Amino acid sequence: MLDIISKPFLKRYSERLNSEEAFLFKSQRGLSHSYSRAKVKFNVNKSDNMIIQSISLLDQMDKDINTFAMRVREWYSWHFPELIKIVNDNILYARLVKLLQNRKGMNRDEHFDGIVEIIGDEQKADAIIQASKTSMGYDISDYDMKHISSFAERVASLAAYREELSSYLHKKMMDISPNLTTLVGDIVGARLIGRAGSLISLAKYPASTVQILGAEKALFRALKNRSQTPKYGLIYNSSFITRAKTRDKGRISRYLANKCVIASRIDAFSDFSTTKFGEALRQQVFDRLKFYESGEIPAKNIEIMHAVVEEVKNDVAEGIPAEEVPQTSEPEVEQMVIEEHREKKSRKSKKNK
Repeated sequence: MLDIISKPFLKRYSERLNSEEAFLFKSQRGLSHSYSRAKVKFNVNKSDNMIIQSISLLDQMDKDINTFAMRVREWYSWHFPELIKIVNDNILYARLVKLLQNRKGMNRDEHFDGIVEIIGDEQKADAIIQASKTSMGYDISDYDMKHISSFAERVASLAAYREELSSYLHKKMMDISPNLTTLVGDIVGARLIGRAGSLISLAKYPASTVQILGAEKALFRALKNRSQTPKYGLIYNSSFITRAKTRDKGRISRYLANKCVIASRIDAFSDFSTTKFGEALRQQVFDRLKFYESGEIPAKNIEIMHAVVEEVKNDVAEGIPAEEVPQTSEPEVEQMVIEEHREKKSRKSKKNK
């Protein structure tokens, strides 16, 4: 009898459990979807994404503008070949093509002021007008000239937009990563962030990885062939590498990569935006270059960082009440400096062994 009664009860109880489990599963799934949407909406790296897209577009535009400008020069040179020898700049050449068009209709009264406004040189403007009168190029119909002029106008507008994009990238880099921008510039800094994926990812990289970031193919080829590995990657475009002598390029690239890592970590994890650390790190690289050239011993990194931390703390205290000044930024920077100092000591001890 108990078995007969218990079977429907167990059935209803199991159905109730299944319904509760299904409801719980739906609730968990809805909560996970809401959490994922919130993470995507409030992504901390969304400003980094703007930098990555901007530097990628900027590099692509440099290639495209150069290709299009060469096409304008080749196309218009059939009509006015002497203009290439007078004007070397591609963008100025495209703007002149848009202004001059058919050389037969060119005269001093109408075009001289416009030419001077574009190239900024009256002698070159006179040379262009004189060359148009004795040019060896062949005639082009108005229909063909219309297309050449239209294409030159597009090239000039692309160059103008490229300047706007460069200004936008500089502003974003100063907002997101001021110290890294002060150290190596906005273009090199943005390329490092773009190759790493985000500023936080770049901050997590060791200095040895940042040094060859962008030269992965050369690195793996050298490891496969057992030849010399590359000394630098994207940081080769920095002015510090070009200033150094050939025998010092490897050492200064390693030193610069170390400072780039420190700057990116300060930018990624500090509470306040400042360029003082970047200025101090930049001066350290200059002092290191002087040390390679003259042997003058530079100041220690830990002393310089302590001085900058105190200066930043004073600046923050002047603008914010004392009770509102957070005490987390100074120990974090000091800890990074101490860890770097310990790593250098361990490396020296290993070498001595």
